[in-house]
Amino acid sequence: MSNQDRPLLLEVHNLKTYFFLDEGTVRAVDGADFSVFRGQTLGVVGESGCGKSVTARSILRIVPPPGRIVEGSIIYHRLSSDNGGSTTESIDLTALNPKGRRIRQIRGAEISMVFQEPMTSLSPVHTIGNQIMEAITLHQNVSKEEARQLTIDILDRVGMPQPHRTIDRYPHQLSGGMRQRAMIAMALSCRPSLLIADEPTTALDVTTEAQILQLMRDLQREFGMAIMFITHNLGVIAQMTEDVIVMYLGKVVEATDVDTLFYNPKHPYTQALLRSIPRLGRKSRQRLHAIPGTVPDPYAIPKGCPFHPRCDQAIPGLCDQLDPPYVEVEPGHSVRCHLYTQ
Repeated sequence: MSNQDRPLLLEVHNLKTYFFLDEGTVRAVDGADFSVFRGQTLGVVGESGCGKSVTARSILRIVPPPGRIVEGSIIYHRLSSDNGGSTTESIDLTALNPKGRRIRQIRGAEISMVFQEPMTSLSPVHTIGNQIMEAITLHQNVSKEEARQLTIDILDRVGMPQPHRTIDRYPHQLSGGMRQRAMIAMALSCRPSLLIADEPTTALDVTTEAQILQLMRDLQREFGMAIMFITHNLGVIAQMTEDVIVMYLGKVVEATDVDTLFYNPKHPYTQALLRSIPRLGRKSRQRLHAIPGTVPDPYAIPKGCPFHPRCDQAIPGLCDQLDPPYVEVEPGHSVRCHLYTQ
């Protein structure tokens, strides 16, 4: 199904999330724009420090202090039943109190997140079952016994072995893959419209990673939810997503469908990322391509295009002076680059 046939779920406009530190201001997200449609799988890719996780935390309104959203809007289009029909309510998440009742009703129930490292996200002093049951009872009007049965059902759904026993185990008693399944079970316990998965397979071996990715695909088909998949692994992007946004220093520099990203990338940063992937059949003495330099210090982002110090196609006097506009180069394919404004 094309995105034109799907209703909008989330719209992010000119999102800016800054961290105000003694050393200076870190512009973690600096004008990000993208949309998520119902049932879509959107990949978010970029190097570490490019603002992917802070974008996700901004959507959920869980940016830790001294960070805060300083500009932009996050419009969540919520479906609600009314007199037998369904209506759409548009809610600007940036206008809500991050500790208020309204955002707490949405966070965890309608928009959920699977974090990168489950051991830091799960409480070590509560059983897996207690933590999932708490999420269920918070958002659903059910008894403790019903919540326990729902927890066993969702643990079984995510492929947890012996869910009726695992429910009473603590996180340290589970393997990495089982902890990640428990995190996914908690995120899915209220059947969200949007699941944000922040590098959900980073610490797992390749066999477990393949199982978790397959599990997420199966559950997406079953629940009909949208997934926002944050990763630096382009192999996972190719396997899991339909559309992709590429982030660099807090900005979206390219947005297109996954096939176009791999076969016709436009932004020099995207092209450099794809060149750096190891390939089968490469001669053993051939060197891997690497992007020169590193992501600039967030306290001192260079003038003009932030990628120009590392770009082999930079235009002197233009790329180092002016911030490039975000332009649509072909239908459904947008790029933030001076090469396409000439």
